[in-house]
Amino acid sequence: MGDNLTELFRRLTAGVYVVGVAHGGRHDGFTAAWLVQAAFDPLLLALSVNPENASYPLLREGGGFTVNVLRQDQLGLARHFGTLSGRTVDKLAGISWRPGGTGAPILADALAYFDCRLAGSMPAGDHVLVLGQVIDGALADRAAPPLTYRETGDLDGSSELYPAGF
Repeated sequence: MGDNLTELFRRLTAGVYVVGVAHGGRHDGFTAAWLVQAAFDPLLLALSVNPENASYPLLREGGGFTVNVLRQDQLGLARHFGTLSGRTVDKLAGISWRPGGTGAPILADALAYFDCRLAGSMPAGDHVLVLGQVIDGALADRAAPPLTYRETGDLDGSSELYPAGF
């Protein structure tokens, strides 16, 4: 049943993003796919984050984050930010970026970005659901298709995390 659950959940459509965070002069980023628009007024995004992630304290204490939408040809960038740990590696070294209004990194080569002020959070099982109010954003390339979660294979190793059944 575990393989079936993995395949079932992989049918949920999701983009792949690099979430940028900053606090106290430190900057980091991590790959995420569990992100949705949550409201029109105010414009809110909801992001599910593993609190064990090295970047989570920077998000929480920094009070904001960016969502960098990746292009379909940026699987390598998703892998870079999704498989290295900010505890041991400066994931932004060699990557072209600038700080957004929240101070969080905006990647120069992203398809689009959203700059969000932290609007709230709540526990969600083994993750934390974070709400961000969008304060800025831009689309860099109207023609490029976005990278989707299904195209990443098992980049995050999540196939091992699903239970055997409901």
